[in-house]
Amino acid sequence: MITTILVFVLSDGIQNACKPIASATLLPQTQSPILEIYAFYALVSSECSDQLVDMVEGIGKRVLDEGWLAARSTEVNLTGIELTTTHPPASDQSPWIEAAVPGTVLGTLVKNKLIPNPFFGLENETILDIADSGREYYTFWFFTKFDCKLSTNHYVDLNFRAINYSAEVYLNGHKVVLPKGMFRRHCIDVTDILNPNGENLLAVLVYPPDHPGRIPPEGGQGGDHEIAKDVAAQYVEGWDWMAPIRDRNTGIWDEVSLSVTGPVKIIDPHLVSSFFDDYKRAYLHTTMELVNKSNWVAECSVNIQVGIELEGDIFLVEHLQTQHLSIPAGSQVQYTLPELFFYKPRLWWPNGMGKQSLYNVEITVDVEDHGESDSWNQHFGFRKIESEIDTNTGGRLFKVNGEPIFIRGGNWILSDGLLRLSKERYRTDIKFHADMNFNMIRCWGGGLAERPDFYYYCDIYGLLVWQEFWITGDCDGRGVPVSNPNGPLDHDLFLLCARDTVKLLRNHPSLALWVGGNEQVPPDDINKALKQDLQLHPYFTNCKHSMNEISSNSKDPSEYLDGTRNYIQGSMWDGFANGKGDFTDGPYEIQYPENFFKDDFYEYGFNPEVGSVGMPVAATIRATMPQEGWQIPLFKTLPNGYVEEVPNPIWDYHTYIPYSKPGKVHDQILLYGTPKDLDDFCIKAQLVNYIQYRALLEGWTSRMWSKYTGVLIWKTQNPWTGLRGQFYDHLHDQTAGFYGCRCAAEPIHVQLNLASYFVEVNVPFSSVFFQLKKKKDFLFCIISSV
Repeated sequence: MITTILVFVLSDGIQNACKPIASATLLPQTQSPILEIYAFYALVSSECSDQLVDMVEGIGKRVLDEGWLAARSTEVNLTGIELTTTHPPASDQSPWIEAAVPGTVLGTLVKNKLIPNPFFGLENETILDIADSGREYYTFWFFTKFDCKLSTNHYVDLNFRAINYSAEVYLNGHKVVLPKGMFRRHCIDVTDILNPNGENLLAVLVYPPDHPGRIPPEGGQGGDHEIAKDVAAQYVEGWDWMAPIRDRNTGIWDEVSLSVTGPVKIIDPHLVSSFFDDYKRAYLHTTMELVNKSNWVAECSVNIQVGIELEGDIFLVEHLQTQHLSIPAGSQVQYTLPELFFYKPRLWWPNGMGKQSLYNVEITVDVEDHGESDSWNQHFGFRKIESEIDTNTGGRLFKVNGEPIFIRGGNWILSDGLLRLSKERYRTDIKFHADMNFNMIRCWGGGLAERPDFYYYCDIYGLLVWQEFWITGDCDGRGVPVSNPNGPLDHDLFLLCARDTVKLLRNHPSLALWVGGNEQVPPDDINKALKQDLQLHPYFTNCKHSMNEISSNSKDPSEYLDGTRNYIQGSMWDGFANGKGDFTDGPYEIQYPENFFKDDFYEYGFNPEVGSVGMPVAATIRATMPQEGWQIPLFKTLPNGYVEEVPNPIWDYHTYIPYSKPGKVHDQILLYGTPKDLDDFCIKAQLVNYIQYRALLEGWTSRMWSKYTGVLIWKTQNPWTGLRGQFYDHLHDQTAGFYGCRCAAEPIHVQLNLASYFVEVNVPFSSVFFQLKKKKDFLFCIISSV
């Protein structure tokens, strides 16, 4: 195999750059307006590639996602020490079953068909809830074997990227306790407890959340709200769009891996870009933690390589830099590399504004007399995201690379309610949002701190992300009944999880905003700490700084926990809804299409939640419900002339939203005639879905910049087989609302204002937008500057 590599490096680095190259031909010298640069290309043979792999053999990460077994703890009469020494379980040995890791207890039980699919029909009602069974019932053992034999001066960490909610880890008879918290990483140095023969036994006893709560007969937003006492996802107690999750998502729900390093390990590098001269000049700032695990001073070379794939198999390396330092024995140091200069870098843009250009940043550390000790790589987008309260509309106005962007997107819960998360599913989810021409996804506070795979595809497809922490008004002081006014019981744990989440996600260019909670702000001490931790670097508060001023007057931007994105205390504060925290988001029901265009439909500049119907296609109903669930609603005519829809019990359980609102909106399905059967009903529902959501987005876009700066639809999808607020169902089949949004949010869109009957042409992501309005017999073109 032949790979073509183009490398651009500073003249004093060309010898180092040539070291791994099998053969190189020097191209003519080129000139940059700032720096003298050499360019050369290299053909790297497969033989040379193999040699490079051999040099770093044994160093790297191995994911442990196969061969796991699971068993209910009350059915296992062995200790963790016995399971990992003298009595390891086998797959054909009761009560052990094949486990879903990453995954949850409920996901494992469903996988083995020991319980029915909780998302089918009313089957969830047949599954024992943790409130009735007790926490022990969903406390499970997870077990696996792995091979790992160390070389001299190699070290191994066992990593859990997330578990819910706490655990005991046993490896070869040694016990380690993993503390509580759903959104924190765990790293265990297991170097000294690996078996010399390379065969290792691992058992993990996972405990459910401490406060799983009880589901009231009437349901409710977050059940009895007890789950909010823990630092965990709150949707698991059920919501008005979701049935409760019976095990509260207990399990090893994210990646488990081994990382093998030499004496020095790289931890959580932070990458930040700064721009000058109208984005012609850019700098890449890099700070990382380095840990010396040895008992001797490590003389290190820290190397950074930055490149970008041009096309096909051509890769352009723009920077190679090496720095030397000494790290004392057994110590951890923070190290900031000299900033790297880029002239006219390829910028990352949101969906619809330009290309999502991504560089690959690779950092390696070499230790004298040892060789490569550790490596880290991350794709990175040069971009700058700003947001401020717009003085014209009162809404929060976002800018990317200096250009205003009108936000049209949606609220996201999570991909799957049982946390059956995968790269393939994430890719489909995020591409659907891009295909609808959306440019933002809001990760709602009752769901997850989303995973790196989610953010990877948002980076690829250009979806800005609003990430909330784990606070909701319903469960944290503003719900019915009022509960947990001081938030989770352990504030220190909440902040630990929040800071760790920031470190996990901060390098993704799609991440645009941190928000304290949904329809609520965190408790005062947490909110104050988050404001302090997530304060902006001076460069991102005043863009008139020069590079010299940044270097001399403040810490490097990459030394901040984040420092590049705004932190907003709650979803209805500071430029969202009325900005004061009053319940001024919504509505969440069927509307007459023309209502969205009326001046009095929504008063404020940026609506973080507005929702409506979401009936899927008939094939989905048949696939997710028994035959009694195929019965369409009864249409009951009321004395006032409005029609009330009466759904069957299964639709009601799956939180169906009617297509009528007696007293406000006549039934929109009946506009197309009375449905005869399920197929006819679903076809007519798709007609309504298309018109409803197209009108919603067109209504907001009709007054972009003059009244609105953005809107987020509640919601784009369901984490289960729900029947409301979705543009594609849990089986990934689109509704017609998907196509209504795609049409309304296209880059240049011609629309009819259903209130004024003017024809409008909208361009939502430019500093200039155009409207064509028909008035009498003339067309007027109005150009409005932002």
